[in-house]
Amino acid sequence: MVTKETVRDPADADVTRADSLAREIFAGVANKWTLLVINVLEQRTLRFTELRTEVDGISHKMLTQTLRHLERDGLVDRTVYAVVPPRVEYQLTEAGQALRSTVNRMCAWTRTYLDHIEAARLRFDSMS
Repeated sequence: MVTKETVRDPADADVTRADSLAREIFAGVANKWTLLVINVLEQRTLRFTELRTEVDGISHKMLTQTLRHLERDGLVDRTVYAVVPPRVEYQLTEAGQALRSTVNRMCAWTRTYLDHIEAARLRFDSMS
């Protein structure tokens, strides 16, 4: 078996470069639906309908796109069971679990600074 070694350009790891792989990955995980799906999956395996119920406001289409993106990037495993009706479950991979700890810290930060941000917005909006 012959394996092909990939030579990576160091610029691929630079999130500040618009054309870098790191920026593409960063943009994919730094959106609200991705963060919310990862937060909901935590250490549970969920079916599509359970995920849709847990992530309030997400459309069927957006949840499908988000899960496909997460699966493509290796953050979510999708398991299809050969039963009628079809059963599909989603769970975080090891990489998804590692990202979850960051997401949890972001959620905690949001709760901590919620009042501060709301007050700042009120001050800012009253100056307009």
